[in-house]
Amino acid sequence: MLGNKKIVVVMPAYNAEATLERTVAEVSREVVDDIILVDDRSTDETAAVARRLGLHTIVHDRNRGYGGNQKTCYAAALVKGADVVVMVHPDYQYTPRLIPALASCIVSGLYDVALGSRILGGRALAGGMPLYKYVSNRLLTAAENVLIDAKLSEYHTGYRAFSRPVLETLPLEENDDDFVFDNQMLVQAVAFGYRIAEITCPTKYFDEASSISFSRSVKYGLGVLKTAAELRLKRAGVLDPAYLRADGRKLPGSSSGG
Repeated sequence: MLGNKKIVVVMPAYNAEATLERTVAEVSREVVDDIILVDDRSTDETAAVARRLGLHTIVHDRNRGYGGNQKTCYAAALVKGADVVVMVHPDYQYTPRLIPALASCIVSGLYDVALGSRILGGRALAGGMPLYKYVSNRLLTAAENVLIDAKLSEYHTGYRAFSRPVLETLPLEENDDDFVFDNQMLVQAVAFGYRIAEITCPTKYFDEASSISFSRSVKYGLGVLKTAAELRLKRAGVLDPAYLRADGRKLPGSSSGG
């Protein structure tokens, strides 16, 4: 508990056997009430390690993609009665030591969403972020800030915290099941007027840390620009995509999601 709020950590996992135990070891159980791991049909022993560590473990019957994994994560957290949900990748790229700080942003009542930013603090490259990823991150973020009239330092972090009302309100079931889910979720948060905090977050790049191929990175980048453009066009009254509508499909387990 933190401020009498139930804090649940969710971990969307795929082949995280080598790094899961290190990640879980840094989760403060004085703050975190539950840890949910969703295994997206890994080919290694991720689920077995998670169960050995005492995590609430869900295994998909087929690979549903990174976005599809998050949908299961957040729905399960809502069923668990979470007041604040923090997503931590189990590949140990982001330190779980910042979970209390991210959760506190929400518990304070000042913010609805909190992000761990690799860009704030200016040490992303020193942490091992490849130069091409850094440059593409900066260019995509700049374009997105202009298109959706926001001022975030980055939209591409996988370290995030959300209040329960955010997860119950955003039409997350309308989002993509692949990597662009992350971006759609932040654009939704901006579109719905939620308050977003950012804190500086160190990150590590190493062989076991997850990454996507260059071709999928290009696909993700195009999806990011498309998402931002769709919000701009919605505001202009030209488009009305389902994932940006208040009546879009909500997650199972939410008060309005069935």
